[in-house]
Amino acid sequence: MKAVEVQELPRVARRAVLERRRGLESIVEPWLRLHSALAYLFLYIPIGVVIIYAFNDSRLVSVWGGFTTHWFGDALRDVTIVRSLENSLLVASMNALLATVFGLGAALALQRVGPRLRLFFNTLIYATLVTPEVVVAMASLIFFVRVGVPLGLPTIIATHVVWNTSVVTLLVRARLAGMDRTLEEASFDLGATPWGTFRQVTLPLLIPAVVAGFLVSITFSFDDFLLSFFVSGPGSTTLPVKIFSMLRFGVSPITNALSAMILAFTLSVVFMAQYLLRQEGRGVRLVRVR
Repeated sequence: MKAVEVQELPRVARRAVLERRRGLESIVEPWLRLHSALAYLFLYIPIGVVIIYAFNDSRLVSVWGGFTTHWFGDALRDVTIVRSLENSLLVASMNALLATVFGLGAALALQRVGPRLRLFFNTLIYATLVTPEVVVAMASLIFFVRVGVPLGLPTIIATHVVWNTSVVTLLVRARLAGMDRTLEEASFDLGATPWGTFRQVTLPLLIPAVVAGFLVSITFSFDDFLLSFFVSGPGSTTLPVKIFSMLRFGVSPITNALSAMILAFTLSVVFMAQYLLRQEGRGVRLVRVR
């Protein structure tokens, strides 16, 4: 009997610990849910208010005067706003293209270097992402001024590319880490050239991450204010910088409409990027079909 009781003791103890843990979870979980809900409300209620008052017919932001959409038309008829929108689209597209090319090349190169060199470059990549954006903006401004490069759209694009290349590199490297390397080995065994293997095997596997990195780079660049504000010059004002200059004279329905348009554009691109990141198995299916 004593031997049986000794064997039963650990089971009883484990059961007691599990029951106590469930009891604590039942107490803590509702508070965690409430905390999360309050955090989301704190973040998104101001955004919701901006969107609602973008359709306000009254010129007074704090007074509801009925539903209208004419503020969007007024914003798009303003020549300076349209020019800043064109600048933002140009910067975002060029930045996304260059950052995607550089990020893809960096990810492929880091996959084939030694561990020490890979650790060194990984540190540089993470340092770029964790460094405060104002520090990057100030350093970029000082660099361009010291080397005598005039501030304008090229300096904005260059600064955005430096920032976003790290993001694309991390996305592509994450996809490379989960890729089946035997597919490339099989391609080489069948006599394919390195370029043919990359074009027909590696690239289809990386397409979801590459396109997602391209889209994420567009969103980061399109709505970036700090980098663009520091390194912009005459005639290179982007849309976020233009909105900031308009806010100096107070919040108006036009600024609300512009904010709503930026939010709609950013959310649509982010949802597309999230969808593509979930399609990781698509590249494998394409390779198998070929």
